[in-house]
Amino acid sequence: MEAPAMEPGEMEAMLRAAAEFAVRLMYLGWTKLLPHAWTKYFLRDMVHHFCRAMAFIQAGLLANSKNIRQLACKAMIHLLDKAGDSAVVVDTFVQHNLYPLLINCLTEGDEEISAISLDGIKRLAQIPKGIEIIFPPNGQGSVQLDKVAAQSSSMARIRILSLIAKLFAVSTYTATAIFDSNLLSLFEDEIKDRRDMLKTLSALEVLYELVEHPHSNIFLLKTNLLQLIVDVINDSSADSIVRSRATLISGRLLSSADAFMAIDQNCVTNLLLAIDKLLKMEESQNTDETESALEALGLIGTNSSNAARHVVEASFGRQGRGKQLAALHAFGSICGVDRREDQIKLDNQAEERLKRLVYTTARNSPKLTPSALLLSVLQQDPDIRIAGYRVISGLVAREWCLMEVCSKSDIINLVTDPKMETTKLGMEARHDCCVAISKALSSSHLLHEPSLSELIGKLNEAVKRGPYLSERRRVEPQPVVVPAERF
Repeated sequence: MEAPAMEPGEMEAMLRAAAEFAVRLMYLGWTKLLPHAWTKYFLRDMVHHFCRAMAFIQAGLLANSKNIRQLACKAMIHLLDKAGDSAVVVDTFVQHNLYPLLINCLTEGDEEISAISLDGIKRLAQIPKGIEIIFPPNGQGSVQLDKVAAQSSSMARIRILSLIAKLFAVSTYTATAIFDSNLLSLFEDEIKDRRDMLKTLSALEVLYELVEHPHSNIFLLKTNLLQLIVDVINDSSADSIVRSRATLISGRLLSSADAFMAIDQNCVTNLLLAIDKLLKMEESQNTDETESALEALGLIGTNSSNAARHVVEASFGRQGRGKQLAALHAFGSICGVDRREDQIKLDNQAEERLKRLVYTTARNSPKLTPSALLLSVLQQDPDIRIAGYRVISGLVAREWCLMEVCSKSDIINLVTDPKMETTKLGMEARHDCCVAISKALSSSHLLHEPSLSELIGKLNEAVKRGPYLSERRRVEPQPVVVPAERF
């Protein structure tokens, strides 16, 4: 049953009583009990007295006590969750000057207070019209994040970047507001100045979080960020972990087909050349850097440069398990396994280049043929094998690879063996591979090849069986009736 609304006099009395109680607790050193006390006295009825509650929160955010500021932030989030009238939210926040106080907690508070205030600002942005406090329509708000960042310490600027990344993820509307406010230039400023490696890495880590969002490249590729990322990758004096993170960010930025329409081709070419240069650096055998470069090429999903040669060669090399695993996943992406069915294949020139890369790699290896290379991958440990299923699933859309796979009965025996995998992921990857081969055969002239009838039958049976059922059905226990012996 909903508590009855309180009269103004009762509310003021409650506030005074709770404040006195809080002071006594602080005097006794029992500050840890404050959250419980305030929850009991304040949060119970504050939803019905929103304006008065905000006045109390304002006082809490101005307090010297860390616990009080934390509780004030939590109380504000609680009220935002309960508030239904967005107009009241906007009016009371502006009236009590709460947003600047939250920004101050974000930039000047300790790690806990900063994190809570960040959550509060994000929650505000999720309320209709709440974003107007952060990005006023006239652009003349009481707090402008770019100006705050210019006057803040290095740590505070990173916190502001984190806030931008959180707000960016709220909606396309907030992302547009961030772009229109030129706040993405704050990332450019931090990355451009590479004198402090830790500062640059922190900015890249936040940017890495930001580019995870599907709509990020729409906005980021309109800035100079990709060119700055290329500069970082080309910077031989930069720390390896900085180059690794920059490489992965570049891959995520160009991971969608739309990305190439939004950026100058020369920038893409420069990026691929930078990754190619990184992979060629004989003196740098850093595993993380190499794996990041290979993963980035997979995310970009192109074989239009010599960089793709590194992916194909590393996929079938034994220079390192991590490197081979990263290369196989990248190779699967280049083959189109992550793309829609009607977009698996590339244009004719790219397809010819892909075919030539695979055959050249096979010819220069002890295996000699693509089919033998693929079989060697399926004969390795489960993780490598799962990545191998993925590569085959994409490659068999090409007639030449389908013929290679069908020419090696051992490959079909492995991918149709229901006992081959013991994990859910492995079973599903193996079955997906069977489905891909079967589907490719259904539209190929090989479907009517008499010599392949047994192979096609195995594939059809494996597809019908599904990913989880073993070849032999488990025998259920049967009750046995044994007559009692007579004496």
